[in-house]
Amino acid sequence: MEWGMKNRLSQLIQKDGKALFLPIDHGYFQGPTHCLEKPGETIKNIYQHADALMMTRGVLRNCINPAIEKPIILRVSGAATVVGEDLANENLVTSIQEIIRLNASAVSMSVFIGSKYEHQTLSNLAKLVDECEDYGIPVMAVTAVGRELEKRTARYLALCCRVAAEIGARVVKTYYCEDFDKVVEGCPVPVVIAGGPKTETQKEVFDFVYDGMQKGAVGVNLGRNIWQTEHPVASIRAIRAIIHDNYTSQEAFDLFEQVKAGKA
Repeated sequence: MEWGMKNRLSQLIQKDGKALFLPIDHGYFQGPTHCLEKPGETIKNIYQHADALMMTRGVLRNCINPAIEKPIILRVSGAATVVGEDLANENLVTSIQEIIRLNASAVSMSVFIGSKYEHQTLSNLAKLVDECEDYGIPVMAVTAVGRELEKRTARYLALCCRVAAEIGARVVKTYYCEDFDKVVEGCPVPVVIAGGPKTETQKEVFDFVYDGMQKGAVGVNLGRNIWQTEHPVASIRAIRAIIHDNYTSQEAFDLFEQVKAGKA
């Protein structure tokens, strides 16, 4: 692995081998998502607790201070929305020249395995990897399922992650599921956990983050389960404690309550 690739990956995955990514890219298919109407305001009090931020070029250009001291994972796939026919009908929407211009530390794109657009999204992943490897920029593949949440089984996600890694993704983002260890064990590159739909309670989030970390994930890529909560600072601090300080789910919940109360 060349120096540039190693350097960029080291910005994302910290010295302890763990990572907390904060995505605010949801508007690319959902529009002005609740609590993300003004992305710069949404992350103002929480971004410092993340290891990297994930977003589109439009949000990066217009909402983020160029002096921010956080690496950027640039979302480079899109062209489908929640009101369109099929969320899986994505394409690459950002050039390698733009990725370099915006000084991204990594890029991300979705792949929709098992959909009628499987070939299209996997071919785009291969193209993106080819272009980014020339410049030492890591690609994170996102194993997306669109509206078909029932697909989130270990057997399916293990297939998705392995295929993405085989094509050349340096990191894979996927959903937590039962038997999550089987997903991680079959993937030769680091795996981070996606949040998916917002949960009913914060304790549920801490439970799946803790279990996923115990089963081999290097970290998380959580958005709505942080910035859509009533207490986003307490939430991200508790999740960070699980990832980087080896807190249990209960210890994280206790910290969450302390931060909420202004005692930590």
